Order: sequence, then C-alpha cells, then structure tokens
Amino acid sequence: MENTPITHKFEIEIGGKNVVVETGKYAKQATSSVTVKCEDTMLFIHAVVSKEPRVGIDFFPLLIDYEERMSAIGKIPGGYTRTEGKASEKAILVSRLIDRPIRPLWPKGYRNDVQIVSQLFSYDQKNQPDVLSILGASAALMLSGAPFEGPVGAIRVGRIDGQMIANPTHQEIEKSDMDIVIAGTMDSVIMVEAGCKFVTEDDIMAAVEFAQVEIKKQCEAQIQFAKDCGVVKEEFVNPYDTSEIAQIIKETSYDAIVDAYHNFDREYRQNKLDETKKAVKEKIEALPEDHPIKTMIEETGIDFVAEEFKALEKKIMRAMIKDEGVRADGRKVTDVRPIWCEVGVIPRAHGSAVFTRGQTQILSCATLAGPNMAQELDGVDPLTTKRYMHKYIFPGFSVGEVKALRGPGRREVGHGNLAERANVPALPTEEEFPYAIRVTSDVLESNGSTSMGSTCASSMALMDAGVPVKYMIGGVAMGLIKEGDTDIVLTDIQGIEDFLGDMDFKVTGNDYGITALQMDMKIKGISNETLRRALYQAKDGRLHIMGKMREAIQEPRKELSPYAPRLYSMQIPVDDIGTVIGPGGKMIRSIIEASGAEIDIKDDGTVTITSNDKEGADIAIQKIRELTFKAEVGMVVKGKVVRIIPIGAFVELAPGKDGMVHISQVCNERIENIEPHLSIGQEVIVKVIKIDDKGRVNLTIKGVTEDEKAPFNQNLVNV
Repeated sequence: MENTPITHKFEIEIGGKNVVVETGKYAKQATSSVTVKCEDTMLFIHAVVSKEPRVGIDFFPLLIDYEERMSAIGKIPGGYTRTEGKASEKAILVSRLIDRPIRPLWPKGYRNDVQIVSQLFSYDQKNQPDVLSILGASAALMLSGAPFEGPVGAIRVGRIDGQMIANPTHQEIEKSDMDIVIAGTMDSVIMVEAGCKFVTEDDIMAAVEFAQVEIKKQCEAQIQFAKDCGVVKEEFVNPYDTSEIAQIIKETSYDAIVDAYHNFDREYRQNKLDETKKAVKEKIEALPEDHPIKTMIEETGIDFVAEEFKALEKKIMRAMIKDEGVRADGRKVTDVRPIWCEVGVIPRAHGSAVFTRGQTQILSCATLAGPNMAQELDGVDPLTTKRYMHKYIFPGFSVGEVKALRGPGRREVGHGNLAERANVPALPTEEEFPYAIRVTSDVLESNGSTSMGSTCASSMALMDAGVPVKYMIGGVAMGLIKEGDTDIVLTDIQGIEDFLGDMDFKVTGNDYGITALQMDMKIKGISNETLRRALYQAKDGRLHIMGKMREAIQEPRKELSPYAPRLYSMQIPVDDIGTVIGPGGKMIRSIIEASGAEIDIKDDGTVTITSNDKEGADIAIQKIRELTFKAEVGMVVKGKVVRIIPIGAFVELAPGKDGMVHISQVCNERIENIEPHLSIGQEVIVKVIKIDDKGRVNLTIKGVTEDEKAPFNQNLVNV
C-alpha cells in the first residue's frame, strides 16, 4: 500500500530569490517541523512543545538551538575526532538571533517547555541561513498549535551604491555599507541587529522601513500557511489567580517600595526592598495552612510572591519616570551616569584602558601579534580567518556573587561579538597594519550595559596600543518605558531599568555614523517613530560619552609599546615560496628556530616577519634572502671570498651561489697576483657585471661606487 506523505508549502520571493517553506514530510514526531529552502541553502527546523507546564519554575522555558553540519558544504570536520564539537561562536550567535524576536511573543504565565532546533544541512555559501532560521522557527511555531503570539518575519538588509537589497548574499554584504537583520510582526519591529560602516540614523530608519514591507509579506504567508494546515491554536488562560497575593503585597509594601525608589542610593534601595520582601513572606507564612495561596504555592513550587513583588516594583519605578521624570538613581531620562576613564593601566600590556560609567567598570587589554596568529574559523561560512578578536569576560564578583569561572555562556558570546563588531569599521586595513589584534574586556563591576562599556574601553585600549584606528568608537544603551500610548526613551540604562523596562537598545559609532546596533524588546514591538527618537537620543548620549573618553586619550599613540612585537615585510618571487618553506616545512622551521621570529608567507610572495627583537628579525631576513637569491646585472652584494685561482677569486653571494671577480676587476691599477689584495674568508662588496648564457656570474670590486656601498636592505620595510 502506497503511503505518500501529505505535504503543505508556501513560496515567497525575498530579494528576487524564491524561498520555499514546506511541512508534512520529515520529523513527524516533533510537534511541528518545516524545511526552509532558498536556492541551495536548506534548513530543517523543528518545534517541540511539552503537553504539560513545567513544575516549580518562575520563567518561560524556551530553548533555541542552531546547528551547522560540515557536510552542508561537503567537508569533514577538522580536529582529532573529525566530528562537530561544541557549538561554534557563529552557531551561538544565530541561536540568540532566533531567540530574541520569538521570546517576547508568549502569554504571561505560560510555562510549557518549548524548543526550536534549526539544522543547516545544505549551504551554498551565498544565501545566509540565520534570517531563514527565524522565518522557519516562526512558521514551525505557527503550526504547533501553541499560544505563540506571532507570526514573526525576518529580513537582512544590505545597501550597495545607495540601493537597498533584501537578504543579500555573503558576496554582496562584502560590498555593502550596512548589514542589518530586522525582525518584526505585521505592524512593529521586535529586533534589530546591525553592523555598519558609519551610516546615519536616517539610513537605519530607511533600512527598517524597507524591511517592514518584506516582513509583512512573510507574516501574511505564515498566517495563511497555518490555515491551510488546519491548525487550531491553543487558547491559553493563566490558571493561577495571584490577585490576592498582589493585594497583600500592595497593602504591606507599597509605601516602602516607593520610599526605596525615591532614595537614590542603590545600597539603601536594595536593603529596603530585601527588608520589605521578608515582611511580605512572613505575612504569607502566617496564613492558615489550608489557605488557597499557600496551597497554590505548595502544589506548583512557583514563587508567586517574588513574581508579584517584582510586578509592583516595576509599576512604581515606571510611574516615577512617567509622572515625575525621575529615574531610580535620580537622573532625568536623557542623563548619562558619571564617567571616568584612564589608559596605560597595565604595564606590560601592549595597550590598556579602563572605562567607568556609574557602577559599570570595564578593563580592556589589547595584544598585538603577527598575522599567523589570526583566528582560524572552522565553519561553513566563506570567512575562514579573523584578525581582530574580542573576548568579553563577566565574572561573578562584578555583581557581588560567588560564581565558578567557566567558559563564556551565550550572553557573554553575544556581548563580546557586539563590542567586536562595533570597533571593526574603525580598524586600519591589513595592508596598513598587518598585525593580528586581540582585545580582552574584563567586567570589574556591572550595573547595566557592560557591552557598551566594553566597546568604549576596547577603542581606548586600541589607541593606547598605537593601533592607527581611523576613529574613536563609543557606545550607549537605551531603554524604554511604554505605558499606554506614552513611550519614554531612557539614555544609558542601568540594571534595574533593563530588568523592569521594555527595551534594551544598544548603539555604537563615532561622531558621524553608526557601526553597530542591537535592539531587543520585552514587549511586542516598537513603533518607527519611537525607534527614530531612540536613535537620535542615542547619538546625543554617544557624543557625550566620547567627550569623556577623549579626556583620557584623543588619538592613537605614535609609537607601539616597547613590549609589542615588530613586523618586517619583504617580497620574494612566488616561484621561491616552496624553497623557503622546504619539504614538509623543514626549511621554514629551521629559520624560525634560528631566529626566534614568526614567519608568515602569502600566496603573492609577501613575507611578514614578527619578532620581539631586531636581531632575530635580521637573522630571518638574511636567511630568506640567501635562499631566494638570484644574481642580476647591476646588483651590488656583500659576499665572502671562498676560493682564489691565478686569474681571479670566487665570491660566495649566497649559500651555494657564487661568482668570479677577474684579476682585472680587483683594483684600479694592474696587479700580477690576487693574494696580496684578497684572502679566503674576506668579506667584499661586489657588483654583478655579466651573466653568461651558462649562468656564470662575473663580478667587479673596483667598479662599485661609494654610494653603492650603502647597506643592502632596501627591500626591508619596518612596519
């Protein structure tokens, strides 16, 4: 009996390319599953929604995983095990990108486990899979029947020669001055992630408006898709009535919370809130054992008291801002916290800087190395190396907590990538400054926007290291309080405003343009008018912050740190690359061992030598010159006399390569014998005057002018 699967699909054109979303054929035991295909890029995206809520948790358990298979580009993974290991940085960033527009779109109190798994099985290295994953994740959730308040659409926007492009390829992004991913619903923006080359606020808004047309098409197609598949969405009603708990908290704590938030000392506020929470819990504990509140808490394991206490805190803090124009630390909505900066903090670091804004403090250290220390990327993207690396480190002590030091989590990877992306457009080109550069940003203290603090500290550390950056880069985090029809944008949000606010919107750039942008919503979107206002308010904040940074350092150091390695560059014929490397790398290893220098050879014959001392560099340069030496007429060389015969002397120009000085070319006057004028082992400066058809080299000593006896390192460039 034939068992042909019943499939449904929709097709949509994005950027002139056909995107196909299909269901019904694969992974039928998942709650829902779709394939998304654009040309030869193909993803399998699965959603699983548990039938029952998870017990004992006070959060929505959403898990997003993005996986890349090396088979997607026809490769076997590198490494000893020849298998995909832990998630790469790229996979973590894509997982976060999928998560951010989906997480806000769930009803309060929904605690069923929800997992999205996006698997990249085919990749043409043109059509980027991240925005396709967001579309697929939303489509899968629309088919799941879960109370997902979507759909969501997503689009990447590039711009080449002033022309906006939807979902540009990797190759097009290389030519674009912006790389912006925008996700949203039918009528509002939920997420923006951008890397740009100094574009204006108006440019960003133009990209958003361009994207919204495409996003609406995606949302409409998903709604129809769910109808065609006969999906019946679950109507979720929060099963727990916490109104009585909320009333007890209000009666017990309202005045105390108001007092806590009107005292602008953070420690006082925290102590007052802790004291008030304790009083509320004591009042709840004093209720009869069979009281419905106690029964509900015991049966569910959920701390409803903490939830409702937070809700009242949120209401009071937001009312202060809306009605009084005052924030939890006494600032007005556009004020930036006090800032102080210093550079050159760490003696042996090549460059270092501290950026302190309020109770957020970052220490960044810049380290320079040769080009062979660039990071190798073993992934599916066309980009295989990265010469600028940024590592963000967030230890527990920065917030007064005990926490084991482990590798970076998803949050740390995301924050580090944002600060890295912010500074990349300001870096010199590899031709201008061929160093590999690594910056570490250690969070020493945290109370809001450590990623923007890392952006600022990194920029100053690069300048302190003498990296000839084109511009100083600053950054600021913006927040939002939305009450009814009132939208209040906050400049430089602190932790409590992020925790109890509606938006985390980070913008980086220089005095004139934006280099990176990241916007996450905790509500179901933001209007274009509010987004535009936030962008321009962020510019004012950024300019203020950079003014404070310039009090510590105004431009890159003219000289590198004495502890930084020096780079020397020389050119060799392409045909001689194999000679310098030697069989199995034997020759280049011997040069490295003899000189202590690092050596990098490019396919065009450019040799970069990295050394902490000039003596080691000179040794490496000399050995490479000797290996690649080819005599040319007119060339002036310092050589060593290795053999004398009656009619002249043989001079070694390089190991295994010599020429002969005829007796008539030794002195200006006529001589009868060589020995009184030359001896074995003597160093002489000679000029090549002839190379015969058999490759024999004729030299002169007397024909070398005084000017030609200058040092013979004209091919050496000290970077």
